[in-house]
Amino acid sequence: MIFDAIRESHDIQRDLCRKLTASRGDMAARQLLFLQLKVELMAHAAAEERHLYVPLLMEDGGLDSSRHALHEHHQVDELLEDLSVPDKQQDGWIATAKLLSFKVRHHLKEEESKFFHVAGRLLSDAKKAQLAGKYKREIVRMRKHYAAEFQTVAVSAATGLVKPARPAADKPATRGNADAGAQLRGKSKPRRTR
Repeated sequence: MIFDAIRESHDIQRDLCRKLTASRGDMAARQLLFLQLKVELMAHAAAEERHLYVPLLMEDGGLDSSRHALHEHHQVDELLEDLSVPDKQQDGWIATAKLLSFKVRHHLKEEESKFFHVAGRLLSDAKKAQLAGKYKREIVRMRKHYAAEFQTVAVSAATGLVKPARPAADKPATRGNADAGAQLRGKSKPRRTR
């Protein structure tokens, strides 16, 4: 059913939130965790809105719940935007990541404890099964769509899940390339040599 398919993504989101807020020191690992979480949240929201919220918006009894859930998705989008900065060590970044984690966990808990019950009453079993298939296809498609924006994450062909991309694709060639080396160090010009 649709709810089981959505819970799979919820579990991934909870795990990535926990890992991200616990990340310390290794900024490359933090950046990778953030991108995995960002792709998962965006793909999940798109698939869920299309294949659960929209059908429920068509039912009088689903209007308020769907609107509330859409509002919470918007709040998560805003926090993702705030966190999408190059420097993940800057003051307040981890505090904002913790706020994102709190909002995500709150939304997931509310959705599973309240929203799913409303949807369960309003949708027939046949409709739930149909929506589950559509949701599963859509979330994989959207993961691929959003992961394509970043070089460090990809979607596994075997599982359809977001994973780190191959390391070789992450590092630009710097040997003998002073401009690329300067860029990696955050400078606009190469080092002067004698």
